[in-house]
Amino acid sequence: MEGEEDGEPIRLEITVPGDTKEVAGINTLVMVEKEYEDGELVENSFNYMAQADDGTVCYFGEDVNIYEEGVAVSHEGAWLAGVNGAQPGIMMPSNPQVGQIFYQEYAEGVAQDMSSVVALAQAVDVTAGKFSDTVTMEDCNPLDDASKDEKVYVRDIGLVIDEAVELISY
Repeated sequence: MEGEEDGEPIRLEITVPGDTKEVAGINTLVMVEKEYEDGELVENSFNYMAQADDGTVCYFGEDVNIYEEGVAVSHEGAWLAGVNGAQPGIMMPSNPQVGQIFYQEYAEGVAQDMSSVVALAQAVDVTAGKFSDTVTMEDCNPLDDASKDEKVYVRDIGLVIDEAVELISY
């Protein structure tokens, strides 16, 4: 995914290498996200997902590395379900409905992102193609002045728009 924010190029690489990790007694699949600003790595996170029997994609935590000038300086936002009261959240409901609101992650005081489904089946045109089987969500983080971000997901592909970045290939 690529885009621009405040005049700087942004690149977000999301991969699923096939690795697993047990979190809160659940075998989760590892999703790796790397974010670059102006060509420099600024964040590398390992996200842990599992699919429930009903198809809901559940989020069990993330290990986060924040970088400055190539050096890891923080792990802010890291959390794991089952540690210090943290609970799994929902990344994608099995049957999303407009108006649905849920926690994506819940680790009090650390990670409390919430999401609401705001639209379904809206056509989007990004570098990677045109899609109509979409779910549009508005995410907010009450720990970050309740800032809001819009994200668009496509069935069997995943995230195609994340505010300033869009899918360029998959």
